[in-house]
Amino acid sequence: MRVGITGHRELPPDTARQVRSQLAAAVGEYAGPAGELVAVSCLADGPDSWFAECVLARGGSLEAVLPADDYRTALPEGHRPDLDALLDQASQVHRTGLALSDSHAFMTAGELMLDQAESLLAVWDGQPARGPGGTADVVAAARERGMPVRVIWSESACRG
Repeated sequence: MRVGITGHRELPPDTARQVRSQLAAAVGEYAGPAGELVAVSCLADGPDSWFAECVLARGGSLEAVLPADDYRTALPEGHRPDLDALLDQASQVHRTGLALSDSHAFMTAGELMLDQAESLLAVWDGQPARGPGGTADVVAAARERGMPVRVIWSESACRG
């Protein structure tokens, strides 16, 4: 099973704890025999990385999708060591070929991630994207393809 991930970043601590727990439960539900689950992720801070970590911890594998050449520097400095560690564990890295991390690169990466996945896991509040290439846009693209989408978001969750 190849599962892509998209989700809101910069979640408040209580919501982040809920989401991490829900992602771990989802991985447990997806996981068959060890190694059959593949996370396809852009590895942004938050749900993208948390999902990748959960899949790797369960013996699955990771394929990374990088939106642009400058992606590492576009992410928060505190997340860069986590990104580096996850990239070191990735079995494959897909690149968009774009130079700059902007909304076009993020949507291109979302589409490339969907190309590699069979289903999508979305940490999404159901609201429109705050900018082009956001979570809602990736969910819409998956649905347009007829791809199964599983949304994780509880009533008590909130965005930062």
